[in-house]
Amino acid sequence: MTSLKPYLLRSVYEWITDNHLTPHLLADASHPSVIVPEQYVNDGKIVLNIRPQAVEALSLGNHEVIFNTRFNGKPTQVVIPIFAVLSLYAKENGRGMVFEPEEHEDFPPQEPAPPSKPQLRIVK
Repeated sequence: MTSLKPYLLRSVYEWITDNHLTPHLLADASHPSVIVPEQYVNDGKIVLNIRPQAVEALSLGNHEVIFNTRFNGKPTQVVIPIFAVLSLYAKENGRGMVFEPEEHEDFPPQEPAPPSKPQLRIVK
């Protein structure tokens, strides 16, 4: 079964932008799969403004959040695996969603192993 988190993330993002608020994403930047400018990381976490005017090519995918933006005028691609997303909220009022920290898995997720015994049997 796919994770519910990316679907909730997309819904909350749409709700925030539909209400003309500024979406901010809080992420755990301590995992090596997270690609963000290190100088903006505090206590292993980073807060990113992901409003449409601040980012380009935003993808809120099932496995990662990817977008292009600028830090001090320098073009930067940001990559955050879904498991590293801690919350998405509106800057103006703090409303949004907090996600439980997750154990990360290598993605894409592994398919379940086929059963070792046949599931069918002959009935006479």
